[in-house]
Amino acid sequence: MVNSNLAYKVESISVPNVVVNERPLKWCSVSLSDVVSRGKRLEASVFDVEAKQARSLIAHGKYPATKIGGNDGLTTSYVCGRFKRIWVEKSDLPIYQPSSIVDIKPTPDGYISKRTKTNIEALKVHKGQVLMTCSGTIGKVSYVSKTLDEKIFSHDLLRINCTNDDAGYIYTYLKSKIGNKILLTNSYGAVITHIEPEHLATVPIPDAPQELKKKINDLIVRSFELRDESNEMIDQATALLIAELHLPDISAFNVNFYKKGAPVNTFSVKLSDMAGRLDASYHVPIVDAITAHLKKYGEEVTTIGDKRVSKNIILPGRFKRVYVDEGYGRVFIGGKQLYELDPTNKKYLSNVHHGDRITKQLELHENMTLITCSGTIGKVALVGKHWEGWTANQHIIRVVPANKDIAGYLSVFLASDYGFQLITRFTYGSVVDEIDDNHVRAIPIPLLKNHSVQQEINAFALGANEKRYEAYRLEQEALRVMDKEIIYAK
Repeated sequence: MVNSNLAYKVESISVPNVVVNERPLKWCSVSLSDVVSRGKRLEASVFDVEAKQARSLIAHGKYPATKIGGNDGLTTSYVCGRFKRIWVEKSDLPIYQPSSIVDIKPTPDGYISKRTKTNIEALKVHKGQVLMTCSGTIGKVSYVSKTLDEKIFSHDLLRINCTNDDAGYIYTYLKSKIGNKILLTNSYGAVITHIEPEHLATVPIPDAPQELKKKINDLIVRSFELRDESNEMIDQATALLIAELHLPDISAFNVNFYKKGAPVNTFSVKLSDMAGRLDASYHVPIVDAITAHLKKYGEEVTTIGDKRVSKNIILPGRFKRVYVDEGYGRVFIGGKQLYELDPTNKKYLSNVHHGDRITKQLELHENMTLITCSGTIGKVALVGKHWEGWTANQHIIRVVPANKDIAGYLSVFLASDYGFQLITRFTYGSVVDEIDDNHVRAIPIPLLKNHSVQQEINAFALGANEKRYEAYRLEQEALRVMDKEIIYAK
């Protein structure tokens, strides 16, 4: 009911502030036949139009399309059968998880016994193969060079044998945005959850001239050679550290247990040494054994927080992330990607929403040492030139070195088995493991009596990072050639 005949008079009209989303709207049309063929589904997620466009691009490209696999394809491939592992504490049969193929320097998941009922030789990968994860997280690819040659991997890995020295070309195509998009989807655009060898017979690839294939292949082979050389330099640096400090194998430390013959490891702790911590993991005797050994053979044992070692130690605060498309923000990575040269599944953080936080807390700079501090504790990586200006999440602590003369040495020590023990002793949390910046400041680190050896270790680490930067640059060049001269060539 109207109680008054007086119209409401609008004095002024307020115009709302319009905020333009950094991520442009994606839209497309879908034919009726596609809707019917997909079970009359109307959800947009059923139709990966980008994948269909990618297939169309290859089909109508400059060079004729062939198949990666199949009877007339460029490769042959296989997976190994499932088997039950017999785990042992240590043996000469280390086994690696498929996800580690993208790590620059993979570490084994454990060791299996020779009594494991499987063809162990068939599990080994060989130089020149292309590897692909085919279950769980699928579509990660790598090239087998010296680092991975003859390593044992589990069954959930597709081994691709290439002909005519095309391995680098196949690897680059599968790593490219177009190639990977096609790999992970079927002809309708639906996402594939498991890849079998026969699936490669449905993946088209441009049959480029041999000179272009060779150009890309040579770039990739050299890129992986540089990664191998960087790994050898890290091994040399670690060997120098161990030799100078007379460090035994981590399992050979003489740990002072309270009762040697007890069914479980037992030890006592003085009240004065409790440091407010009642969790046994903080007081593990191996930490005291390592620290005592470092004091005996080092010139001095200081801490990471020492101004001679670090300028700053940064633990970013938690925040709600605003992601954008590539080209609209900063590269954003997490702890799982620290060991990768060119991290897979990169995200992009909005500059508009996080500009100040990026500058003060999240930004990465060359020669920073990164340490994972939540969930998986103690993964260590030295930031290379190619990560300059990237960002990482709040589960990674940044150690800013005091100067370039100690940056590499700091990283080598923390990445060693001994540094890992000193980092992880601070772990707390009943559900999710955590450490914080104060803990990192308190981590012991030795300064060597022989200063020239310390500088040599530092030089090896920084030299390894330079090689990894060059390896990254060569791979990016291979991807550029693939895109500009083959996939999008007119």
